[in-house]
Amino acid sequence: MALFYLAEIAEVGVCGLLLYRRVWSTLPVFFIYSLWTLLSGAGNFLIFRYLPAAYSTAYLVQLIVDSILMFGVLVEVGWSILRPARSSLPRGALVMVAGLILAVGMAIWPFAAIQTLVYSSHKIHVVVQLQQTVSILEIIFFLALIACSQLLSIGWRDRELQVATGLGFYSFVSMAAAMLHMHETAVSQYRHLNRIVVASYLCSLVYWIVSFSQKRAERREFTPEMQNFLLAVAGMAHSTRVALTESENAKKQPWKDR
Repeated sequence: MALFYLAEIAEVGVCGLLLYRRVWSTLPVFFIYSLWTLLSGAGNFLIFRYLPAAYSTAYLVQLIVDSILMFGVLVEVGWSILRPARSSLPRGALVMVAGLILAVGMAIWPFAAIQTLVYSSHKIHVVVQLQQTVSILEIIFFLALIACSQLLSIGWRDRELQVATGLGFYSFVSMAAAMLHMHETAVSQYRHLNRIVVASYLCSLVYWIVSFSQKRAERREFTPEMQNFLLAVAGMAHSTRVALTESENAKKQPWKDR
């Protein structure tokens, strides 16, 4: 219970800093996600205490909304990272970023089914599988940013990497706990693992508080290698769009040149 109260206080601190440092203006979806987490956590606590019969439904709704918002956060962070090169990107680049993240999530989905005795209901199993898919996606997203940090010219003072780090750490602990749940036998072990997950989330919140309390670093330009890669992608997208347009025009006027 103490961890829950500490996490709620830390969430208030994160939301306050997002407003104070105006992070909400550059990462609005992440701000909405943080605000939703704060309100839904308090709401679920009240439901669990005063309307326990409705808690399972409320918890499932929270998981679904969390997953949708988290997808939006990943798309937003990915799009924000590309800010120095947006002028050279083709139209629809944001859709391409969202499509790429969605495609990775769809590839993860079949491998994210963690079977436990608790998830006897098919509906609950699907929702939990969605949650695990998003968690794995967050971990992959974080690792990809770390691996490409030099090319993307981002560091630990950049908001995008700060957000991804907090999410990646919490998701890694959550996935490890979910795997351990498969082998546990005692209720005390289950509760102990859940406390560890909550503690990891609290650590992520504290990390965000420390990070967001500092001024945002000036965004650096991409490396020449990354700029050339994005220009090549933009050129390929433009050529593809021109070819599709010409093909459609040819189909609409098949007898024009005869």
